[in-house]
Amino acid sequence: MDGNGRWAQARNLKRADGHRAGAEAIRPVIERLGEYGVGVLTLFGFSTENWGRPRHEVEAILRLGGEFIDRYLDDFDRHGVQLRHLGELDALPRGLRARVRRAVERTRRNDRMIVNFAFNYGGRADIVAAVRRLIAEGTTPEEITEEAIASRLATGDLPEPDLLIRTGGERRLSNFLLWQSAYAEYYFTETFWPDFNLACVDEALAEFSKRQRRFGLVPGEAADGEGPHRGAGDGEPA
Repeated sequence: MDGNGRWAQARNLKRADGHRAGAEAIRPVIERLGEYGVGVLTLFGFSTENWGRPRHEVEAILRLGGEFIDRYLDDFDRHGVQLRHLGELDALPRGLRARVRRAVERTRRNDRMIVNFAFNYGGRADIVAAVRRLIAEGTTPEEITEEAIASRLATGDLPEPDLLIRTGGERRLSNFLLWQSAYAEYYFTETFWPDFNLACVDEALAEFSKRQRRFGLVPGEAADGEGPHRGAGDGEPA
């Protein structure tokens, strides 16, 4: 969800105003993707690198995270949305930690849609944590496989993403779901996140529907008669 600060600067507003506008854009996008039947959505709200931003901006983002939960938790729960958190929770302010834990616990049985909020998340840190878990479990070198690492990531029980959307004009992953996105389809748009509306969602999914996904194989000629590994399903973006 990139471009909040630049959206604000283009309007002679404070960067915090851009983050607030970005927070307002989240719920309609979730609803639209739910209408399409998307089962898993991950939103990158705050990276491990974002702590290096000016203190007042960091504080504004963290405050908005808590306000967002307070405002929409009842609505998400009522509509069957399961909320999860990806990232290092203990580094967040105590009040925000409590809100996140309450939201996760309250919605953990919901099964209409899973929404991951990656907050204080970093893809490299995720991989390092997975490897450390393997070591702590006494895993031998021979037992370390791609599947073993993937199952110990923060998304270990979820399908790999089919579609990765980045707003704001940048064309890089910025440490987001590095392992998981190995075969995701990428969609980059110049639109800043606060302006990413329902029509933008429709356009991104329409573009995704045109992609031919090979997963490194030749279509119709998979080895040993087995099809390629799939993420959330045949063409259903996560």
